Amino acid sequence: MTALPPPPKKKLGLVIDLDVCVGCHACAVSCKEWNAAGHAAPLTDEQPYGKEPSGVWFNRVHSYEVEATATQPAMTLHFPRSCLHCEQPACVTVCPTGASFKRAEDGIVLVDEDKCIGCKLCSWACPYGAREYSAVEGVMKKCTLCIDRIYNERLPEAERQPACVQACPTRARHFGDLGDPDSAVSKLVAERGGVDLMPQLGYKPTNKYLPPRPRRTGEPAPEAARETLDPQALPPLLRWLDRVLSR
Repeated sequence: MTALPPPPKKKLGLVIDLDVCVGCHACAVSCKEWNAAGHAAPLTDEQPYGKEPSGVWFNRVHSYEVEATATQPAMTLHFPRSCLHCEQPACVTVCPTGASFKRAEDGIVLVDEDKCIGCKLCSWACPYGAREYSAVEGVMKKCTLCIDRIYNERLPEAERQPACVQACPTRARHFGDLGDPDSAVSKLVAERGGVDLMPQLGYKPTNKYLPPRPRRTGEPAPEAARETLDPQALPPLLRWLDRVLSR
């Protein structure tokens, strides 16, 4: 088993706003397009134009109908899912070959495909379902935070972001250093009460989710209800998410 490295100098990750995500799948498609072109890690498919296509997706978006409660109207929740680049990643500790590793310089969790034997232990260990197995290549794949974009000095600085962040039409996805309390993403998490998924497991995901703002029945999705979220007013939505992910 692989020992965990010391804490990284940076904690690069994503902040995803569940209040404004519309489930358009632009993040998933842009990720697929960028990586399938052979940049960071090609996303191979089997029978992509056949009756039963299958393949690898680093980003997936799930949509759920949430029933109304006494304090929250019924709503459709769009829930983007990808690797959370945990501080204590289970996928790294169970990897028998050291193929799964966490970078010391920025905290990004990656897979060395030359070492990967496709045993799938990492996918079984990950409670967030963020690992993808390529049946074509026989190796595990996952979100890389587009390391070939974010460090590419040939790109304009504004474009040095993950493809999913660049493509999001509602700006529901944000990228930055969550280890820096003064970064824009850290301030956003503090202002909006950003949360970890299933914190009780102790893996300390770097990526954070901003919960939907509370609203009354008949109240439109707020364009500018930018008040700080009162934790006491938060519906049991996050506990429900935990149950969904734990299935």
